[in-house]
Amino acid sequence: MSVGTPRGLASSGQKPIAEILHPLSAAEEPLSVTVNLGGDKTTRVEFDLPEYCVWRRYQDFDWLRTKLEDSQPTHLIPPLPEKFVMKGVVDRFSEEFVETRMKALDKFLKRIADHPVLSFNPHLNAFLTAKDLNKRQGLALLTKVGESVKYVAGGYKLRARPAEFCAMGEYLDTFNQKLGTIDRIAQRILKEQSEYLTELREYGTVYSSWVGLEDELRRPLEGVAGCVTTCCGALEDLGENMSQDFLPVLREYVLYVESMKNVLRKRDQSQAEYEARLEAAILRKQEDRSPMPVEVEKCQDKVECFNADLKADWERWQSNKRQDFKQLLTGMADKNINHYEKCQAAWESLITLLQDKQTEDKTSETN
Repeated sequence: MSVGTPRGLASSGQKPIAEILHPLSAAEEPLSVTVNLGGDKTTRVEFDLPEYCVWRRYQDFDWLRTKLEDSQPTHLIPPLPEKFVMKGVVDRFSEEFVETRMKALDKFLKRIADHPVLSFNPHLNAFLTAKDLNKRQGLALLTKVGESVKYVAGGYKLRARPAEFCAMGEYLDTFNQKLGTIDRIAQRILKEQSEYLTELREYGTVYSSWVGLEDELRRPLEGVAGCVTTCCGALEDLGENMSQDFLPVLREYVLYVESMKNVLRKRDQSQAEYEARLEAAILRKQEDRSPMPVEVEKCQDKVECFNADLKADWERWQSNKRQDFKQLLTGMADKNINHYEKCQAAWESLITLLQDKQTEDKTSETN
């Protein structure tokens, strides 16, 4: 999946997105996104094409995620990047910010398209195939917890979260703390690099202006100025990589942690509902020997479904995390190596220039 040029869509027979209360802000520029659903040999009969390229706004993505979260409460829904705030990028109207957010939204769709359950959700179908977008405002955000759960489990204290889910919660807390520490240090490094870059540019300008005063030192001074300029460009590239590639991934996983914690909380609420209904049913059974209500069995099935889906999504998330951070750290290492290689090559070329100048001076003195 990649950002690309939009092309026409074949009719899929889907209802217009307006019929499912889709919000859209006319003041926001749409983004072009391309989604691959399995290539030319796809068997997904609900889609007419193996690949879609459509124009969508941020609020379209927000609508899709809300619908997925409501209709698939037992699954981990990938997070969206912030609409206005993204660490490492100050100006939300800058090309860098738009490009960074486009990459994040592109990844959000890829996560959903690769998911064995979410990719079959009808709201994803509507997101990709609908042509008539409703421009009315006012998305009614549905509650994340059903009223029945609030009523039954509102005053009930969960007995104990299973050990494996306790381990998940502890891991998320530790992981989030590590990400926060790395993010703060990276932000500080980025700020210091920016300040150093400003000083380095002024440093190079001094040598450039000095050239006009020292004719005999023209070549060495121009060489130093050229080296400093090369180092400035290398450092600027390094900073852009950190702000556009490194920091957004950290922020994505901070948001992922919040999404995972939200699913864990909903799982706990489902377990609390089951335990509360079970206790009430046991008391009634002791009093009048009534059979176990069907609602209790349904709640038990719901908890088991929650557990199975959460475990599967946890494994998938861990696999994606390992791949993402391997790619992230490898890219960071390559960028740093490239930065220092450029700087080293620049200063080594200056040494050669200075040695040639020294040889010329000795020859002149001999003559």
